[in-house]
Amino acid sequence: MTADNPTPGTPRTLGNVIVTGGASGLGRAVARKVADGGGTPWILDVNPGEDGFEQETVDLADTRAAEESVRKIVERAGGLDAVVTAAAMDTPADFAETDRETWERIVTVNLFGTAAVVRAALPALSEAQGTVVTVASTLGLRALPAATAYAASKHGVVGFTRALAMEVGGKVGVTMLVPGGMATHFFDDRDEQFKPAPDQLLNDPAHVAEAVLFALRQPAGCEVRELLITPSVEPSWP
Repeated sequence: MTADNPTPGTPRTLGNVIVTGGASGLGRAVARKVADGGGTPWILDVNPGEDGFEQETVDLADTRAAEESVRKIVERAGGLDAVVTAAAMDTPADFAETDRETWERIVTVNLFGTAAVVRAALPALSEAQGTVVTVASTLGLRALPAATAYAASKHGVVGFTRALAMEVGGKVGVTMLVPGGMATHFFDDRDEQFKPAPDQLLNDPAHVAEAVLFALRQPAGCEVRELLITPSVEPSWP
């Protein structure tokens, strides 16, 4: 069941929350925290989840299918209170060595997939005075070599989120999360040169997920615009 419209000054209840990338990594941690907090997570992911949460299995590179999956969830859930766009991918390599299909898929999943999900969710979120939390990256605010597609996509998420917040202010809450390195499987398939060093400090995604819930629970009229969360020693920031 969707939460009641929030009352100014009263912390929001979680209600129905779509989490993209909710089958693993940060998305999975967010979904678990939502469930632990009394909400109902709804997963959008290309891979099946293992936690028993409601899921629409979809490739976010297919933006039309992503939008349709959101509409299905809203119909099944009877409304929507929040969206957290945690899905992301990367294949690090120099631009000249990255084929077109790989480069464009990274940008499509990370940026266009985010926009598609938010676009489809906005009518229900407006009705519920709900919240969007987009997940950018420290590489959305700076850049590193061998990351042209990822940096482009995450810089795009930054611009998209900031513009969206101006457009829907007073109707839908908008928060941008900027996480540094986390201990997830995101790095597993990379060449060794692109993996974190053995002694590199990485955040537990469950700790970062707590920050997402902090944003989701803000009273109506009070918004956390941007959250930058990194390990205390973070090589990608500042």
